[in-house]
Amino acid sequence: MSTILRRLPPTEATGLRTGARHSLAEVYRPADLIILGLGVMIGAGIFSIAGQQAATTAGPGVILSFMIAGIACLLACLCYAELSSTMPTSGSAYTFTYVIFGEVWAWIIGWALILELQFAAAVVARAWGAIAVGAIENFGVEVAQKELVQDALVFVILVLLTGVVALGARVGLRALWIMVSAKLLAIGAVIVVGLPHIDVANFGEFYVPPKAMDTAPATVLEIFVGQGQAFGWFGIFAAASAIAFAYIGFDIVATSAEETANAPRAVPKGMIRSLIIATVIYIAVALVMIGMVSYTRISVEAPLASAFRAVGVGWMVHVIDAGAVLGLSTVILVLIVGQTRVLFSMARDGLIPRGLASVSRRYHTPTRVTLVIGLVAIGLAEFVPVLTMQELVVIGTLFAFAFVAAGVIVMRRRMPHLERGFRVPFSPLLPASSLVATLWLMVNLRVLTWAWFILWMAFGLGVYLVYGRRNSILARPRAPERQPAAGGRHRR
Repeated sequence: MSTILRRLPPTEATGLRTGARHSLAEVYRPADLIILGLGVMIGAGIFSIAGQQAATTAGPGVILSFMIAGIACLLACLCYAELSSTMPTSGSAYTFTYVIFGEVWAWIIGWALILELQFAAAVVARAWGAIAVGAIENFGVEVAQKELVQDALVFVILVLLTGVVALGARVGLRALWIMVSAKLLAIGAVIVVGLPHIDVANFGEFYVPPKAMDTAPATVLEIFVGQGQAFGWFGIFAAASAIAFAYIGFDIVATSAEETANAPRAVPKGMIRSLIIATVIYIAVALVMIGMVSYTRISVEAPLASAFRAVGVGWMVHVIDAGAVLGLSTVILVLIVGQTRVLFSMARDGLIPRGLASVSRRYHTPTRVTLVIGLVAIGLAEFVPVLTMQELVVIGTLFAFAFVAAGVIVMRRRMPHLERGFRVPFSPLLPASSLVATLWLMVNLRVLTWAWFILWMAFGLGVYLVYGRRNSILARPRAPERQPAAGGRHRR
């Protein structure tokens, strides 16, 4: 038991001497981290999630749902900010857990992050293909053999973006700036064009009387409290749970820490600022959508596009399509970057084959692991019905959130001497609140999702016991300093 609970010393996570933690080139500035966060948090969902939740769950109260979700995610973000400022490493929650709770728990979090990021890249790529085909059809072009065309587009986008990431962080960063800027222009057009068409009467009193749902209990919460409700306060909080998933992604900013100058201060600021900006943008789009058309007339399939058609501005459909395609492109790109850095850290620690931790001398990036991630994403997107399993992405993320919140409380007690570039205010109250909010989001997931997640984690634990426990760097005779990773300047 003592071997699987062995903890990585903080000095090993952050570097034994000044600069020793860096195996990857420093390329990110503070503004780049904000773009990284916006790149992954603002996808095609910004054009649909408000309308879908308003029409089916919360009514005009969906605006309150966005605020509640934003607060819940901000609590988690503050916890990530403290730990990333203390341990600025590409491993993010995986490395935090390694230092605070021990190796087996670090493996479990790393395995959950693999589930989150790898499945997310495949899910988003599949959605990107469907939206791209729809955008073509909206120009009046008939697409024959849609499935075949969609498969081809999914393959092309994953190959293209995997190549961009493999060529180096600087190349990916330039591409990200261009796409995020174009995406924000499309969102700005939605807000500016939609504002004159807002009818305040559509907001009502933000509260719609609740009504019982006809469906059988599907989530963990519904099993314990009985049949769920639509609308009312229950509906507002239920919508907040769904909306919170749209904000997920700020945690990926933490994986850029090794490549960020002055990371202990820059990374927390980048995460918090990008989340706040994303929340404001989501609320602004939601206000425009709900204000243009009554929630009772919103099309669940294409909420924003139908709202613009209803007020006679049909040409905005093409702007929305462009924004959605660009939005999902940036999400895929950042997900591949985040997954690369997490697996790079796990390989560096010996828990997965160390060959994946090699850094290309030419491109100064973990090219080998990037190509592996791209190939797996293509396989999942092309041959697995990933769109039916997208909640697995969410549960993997929330599982990591819970450990990070608990980690802030535990580390304050165990390691109060560690230097922190950011401290969560009102600790342990706010970290405990983050833990409660995360658990609330988790119980709103389907029982079937929990079942698949438990199976995935059980399989992962078996992999650790067979391979990771024996090959861990902590299982080897200790040396005064960590040796450089293959192809890199330093191990950390």
